[in-house]
Amino acid sequence: MGLQPLEFSDCYLDSPWFRERIRAHEAELERTNKFIKELIKDGKNLIAATKSLSAAQRKFAHSLRDFKFEFIGDAETDDERCIDASLREFSNFLKNLEEQREIMALSVTETLIKPLEKFRKEQLGAVKEEKKKFDKETEKNYSLIDKHLNLSAKKKDSHLQEADIQVEQNRQHFYELSLEYVCKLQEIQERKKFEFVEPTRTRFEGTRSEVEELMNKIRQNPKDQKRASQFTAEGYLYVQEKRPAPFGSSWVKHYCMYRKTAKRLNMIPFEHRSGGKLGDGDVIFLKECTKRHTDSIDRRFCFDIEVADRPGVALTMQAFSEEERKQWLEALGGKEALFQSFNRVIPKQEGSAQLDKMGFTILRKCINAVETRGINDQGLYRVVGVSSKVQRLLSMLMDVKTCNEVDLENSVDWEVKTITSALKQYLRSLPEPLMTYELHGDFIVPAKSGSPESRVNAIHFLVHKLPEKNKEMLDILVKHLTNVSNHSKQNLMTVANLGVVFGPTLMRPQEETVAAIMDLKFQNIVVEILIENHEKIFRTLPDATFPEPTSLSTSPPNAPPRQSKRPGQRNKRPVAVYNLCLDLEDGDGPNPPKEDTPTSSLDSLSSPSPTTATVHGPLGPDRNHLLTDGESFGEWAATAPSQTRSTMVQWLNPQSPTTPSSNPAAPPPSPKSSPFPFSSPATIVDKPPESIANRKARAVYPCEAEHSSELSFEIGAVFEDVQTSREPGWLEGTLNGKRGLIPQNYVKLL
Repeated sequence: MGLQPLEFSDCYLDSPWFRERIRAHEAELERTNKFIKELIKDGKNLIAATKSLSAAQRKFAHSLRDFKFEFIGDAETDDERCIDASLREFSNFLKNLEEQREIMALSVTETLIKPLEKFRKEQLGAVKEEKKKFDKETEKNYSLIDKHLNLSAKKKDSHLQEADIQVEQNRQHFYELSLEYVCKLQEIQERKKFEFVEPTRTRFEGTRSEVEELMNKIRQNPKDQKRASQFTAEGYLYVQEKRPAPFGSSWVKHYCMYRKTAKRLNMIPFEHRSGGKLGDGDVIFLKECTKRHTDSIDRRFCFDIEVADRPGVALTMQAFSEEERKQWLEALGGKEALFQSFNRVIPKQEGSAQLDKMGFTILRKCINAVETRGINDQGLYRVVGVSSKVQRLLSMLMDVKTCNEVDLENSVDWEVKTITSALKQYLRSLPEPLMTYELHGDFIVPAKSGSPESRVNAIHFLVHKLPEKNKEMLDILVKHLTNVSNHSKQNLMTVANLGVVFGPTLMRPQEETVAAIMDLKFQNIVVEILIENHEKIFRTLPDATFPEPTSLSTSPPNAPPRQSKRPGQRNKRPVAVYNLCLDLEDGDGPNPPKEDTPTSSLDSLSSPSPTTATVHGPLGPDRNHLLTDGESFGEWAATAPSQTRSTMVQWLNPQSPTTPSSNPAAPPPSPKSSPFPFSSPATIVDKPPESIANRKARAVYPCEAEHSSELSFEIGAVFEDVQTSREPGWLEGTLNGKRGLIPQNYVKLL
């Protein structure tokens, strides 16, 4: 598993998992710095040794050249002349060898050592300076917030307003610095590649432009670009922890995540200024939320929540600002909630493209015209039409009154490039891509790894999970693209080229993120597989024994971390390099996605019809905290970074161990471990409002664990209490009393 992308929108939440990913990037850069230093040191030692060897070789060559035999008589014999010539020839050979070695040493110095030394000093050195600035600004920002929240609510309004403005200005400056630092971290990870291999520079430039564009878009409208979350609300709150008399109480900062449907609030102590370490957290179920007025407490932005199993016991919390308190009150159902719902429903635009009878008519008219008039046109679907003409044609096609009057096959008014651009524009205008947001992440996973056969099988299976209309329209389109690729000698549109054009169109992500930009090439691969295997995918049913994904938030039948275990699982597909700058004018590059509401439900283990949308894209640490209703916290903790996993497991799910070191019989933590005025969090987690139906599974392949958190098993082994893991492509289950991770495509659910 590589480094997880750093999302710009996460700069505004600054969650513990965001900090973990930043530390992972920083650690990788430090490893790179040490590697380059060692490489430069060894290279210089090699060159020094080469120079010493060259000097000794030169001296030896001179000795050979100067050495002469004294002959007897008045002339040399043929043998004596041969010996003399041989010595001179060997001397010249050594001299040439020395010159070649000097050229090699010069080449190593100029093409490798000097560029890497420059990269280490200038680029990595600059990142180190940015890190110092970022850490300093983090300390300043949270110190100022802490000081600000300690201000008495009885101070003059003018003084408080001035303090509010100062804190807000400092927070905005901190966000700007965070955005720049995140951009620099990701840029340096990509930049270091072409310091070793120059041809990767083109890919780097294309990706960097996309990432910078996304950063600027989020910077201008951070609220509009907020990433969708399974939580109704999440962010930092100060929680009042009461202590025995006469010590009073203290306020501790927590990262809080609230699910309105379950009325569940997760609270994790986290302090940026103490090295960013996670503390032991708590889970409570909300009964009631009430706004606190300043006449009842000498702190601003406070509200009380009443815990479901302890009526009358209130927990006091403090937001960072009045605006954030209003948001929390709305999310928690507070008595003085003022804001509209977080998850607003955006009405559909009138006259937009739809998967209806009219849509199929448009698709067929365009395809018939292209295959009749321009199947051999060079650059078909890559050459773009005039924007005004394309829009006019699309408007006429989408109008019931004029659609039948448009004759695309015989009329010279509409060029082939106008028709192809209109077709692509129609597909991009659909409210949801043909391959759906729900299955987006599932389609991406098999494209990333696996044998060619396993890739095809996985995509074959997923295509038949699409809604019927989506599958029907995709079938018509892919059949047409197969025909286009069959004429590639004339139109130059190979399967790979068609993948570049239609990948972002058929699989545009629901959320515009850095991870989505990195996944562009995998979207192209999925489209290539569809075209190359059209008959099998659309004309036959998938294998009934093919293991169905147990949750839409996990990967389909491939389990990337276990590719080497199944026969033929190694990916032999040649790597293709795509230029992200291609077709951007026509929109064939990354399309800006619309709103996003990704959720996933563990209930899919027991119910084949999920009720929520999929979390797509790589499930890194930023996704690990997106828990679903009734979801086991142990599953979430199992995928957290190793340096924080042990502390999280202690509170997230004490009675459902997720690592071999956990003891299934271990008692829950003592109530004394919780500073809050209610019972142990373990007793609350064990009684969530929604129950989970456990499943059994049987192994269909043998497996040998490669990590302490995984299980080893033979064919036929039966697993108990199987649940979805937050690790893509993996399940979590119990075998012979031991709980651990299981590759999803190695088992079949019973």
